[in-house]
Amino acid sequence: MKITICGSMTFAKQMVEVQSKLEKKGHTVILPSDIDTHLSNSTFIDNFEQNLKHCREADMLRDHYDAIKKSDAILVLNYPKNNIEGYIGTSTLMEMAIAHHYKKKIFLLNNVPSYKDYRWVHEVLIINPQVINGDFTKIK
Repeated sequence: MKITICGSMTFAKQMVEVQSKLEKKGHTVILPSDIDTHLSNSTFIDNFEQNLKHCREADMLRDHYDAIKKSDAILVLNYPKNNIEGYIGTSTLMEMAIAHHYKKKIFLLNNVPSYKDYRWVHEVLIINPQVINGDFTKIK
């Protein structure tokens, strides 16, 4: 299966680790095309001006949406972030919506918090992703 990895670029290192695990299981994996930029500069994600310029010039959103369109599925790496278990940020939620629109399989690495605590969870639940709870054998 061809899988595009989605998630906060804070987790760039984990994206590469997951890529390796999935490839060992026979999957083809697409990472964000600027992964090396994030791996080589861990503070890049927090430099808003520099990051914004980069994302606009490289057309990162469209680039990743195109990768999703070419894939069979996406895997959202929703690790804890900002004291939120199962964190999904706005860009990742947009990527999930694109995948949903193109009728791709959508997998979440971890469960999401309660919709009673975070309004965005409602939209995630509408999309109805499959939660794999860290078990990559569930990706089929």
